[in-house]
Amino acid sequence: MGKIRVAVAGVGNCASALLQGIEFYRDTPSPTGGGMVPGLMNRDIGGYLPGDIEIVAAFDIDRRKVGRPVTEAIFAPPNCTKRFVERMPADAPIVRMGPVMDGVAPHMADYPDDRTFLPSSETPCDVERVLRNSDAEILVNYLPVGSEAATRFYAEACLRTGVSLVNCIPVFIASDPEWADRFRKAGIPLVGDDIKSQLGATIVHRALARLFSDRGIRLRRTYQLNTGGNTDFLNMLNRSRLESKRISKTEAVTSALSHDVSPDDVHIGPSDYVPWQRDNKLCFLRIEGEGFGGLPIELELRLSVTDSPNSAGVGIDAIRFCRLGREMGLSGPLLAPSAYFMKHPPEQHTDDDARRELEEIIADYRTWRRTQEAPPRTRCTSPT
Repeated sequence: MGKIRVAVAGVGNCASALLQGIEFYRDTPSPTGGGMVPGLMNRDIGGYLPGDIEIVAAFDIDRRKVGRPVTEAIFAPPNCTKRFVERMPADAPIVRMGPVMDGVAPHMADYPDDRTFLPSSETPCDVERVLRNSDAEILVNYLPVGSEAATRFYAEACLRTGVSLVNCIPVFIASDPEWADRFRKAGIPLVGDDIKSQLGATIVHRALARLFSDRGIRLRRTYQLNTGGNTDFLNMLNRSRLESKRISKTEAVTSALSHDVSPDDVHIGPSDYVPWQRDNKLCFLRIEGEGFGGLPIELELRLSVTDSPNSAGVGIDAIRFCRLGREMGLSGPLLAPSAYFMKHPPEQHTDDDARRELEEIIADYRTWRRTQEAPPRTRCTSPT
């Protein structure tokens, strides 16, 4: 079936976890007796395994990464996620200098070198040429939160080169009607925006909020406070870069409710940077509800995860579904994959509905593979 040729914009902790995960699961055998592979939501998607993903190009702006093989650059400072694969492939593409634009917040210069970005003095490469020469078919956007202009730059490069976009950050591309229409008219599928963690703060908060509604408990107030010590949390100390992030995380939770909640009673978002936590993320969650007879029900939860690998398994699935969309000739935002894998998709679906729709896509794809004919239009993409 061939490899899935992927380029990465932003060689940070999330890229490190993704590349390590591809190697970690490369030779994973099929589970027996209907079992699961720990850490994977889906081992096989339409015949594609995690090891079928091949990184063919990478872009960054840090002088400790630019010019080095991407399999070495993922372990360079300020990356701090855990190393869980000791041996990475030697024949890896070289990290190319991308445009800095708004990818580095000014306050980052006030922190020690091993915690912050150190922009290279190299001239930015021709991103479109690199994408074409590498035969990349999907670009994964892992730029820092708040990189609005830089994300739009890479989205334009995708449109001009026919490359799909998996947008893992809260800059609204797939969920923006104008951008979505441009990708649709160009015949290019994409998945976005703002990747969920596999079992992180947003998905747990979303599930609990839905549970309250399903069990007849009216959610009155809730907060989600997060702390971490990686560059993502350091970058987000600049609150001006957080508007889209707060919208994305809040909508992901409130969309699971069967009733409206005043914005004043919902507080969701990054809270503080704690250097010694490194890539460990702590979530402190509280939900206050009104139960039978108007009596109160209160829930508090503390969740601790290794932040970057917690999204890598989701990224591996989003990439593979994007490949299925490309093969089937779909265009524009892939609705079910976006709803299942992203916090701010073009359409919010319940997790159960989105999961069922993913299974429909796989069934349609298998039909297409057998017949080599276009499958019936599913709810995968928005109407033209």
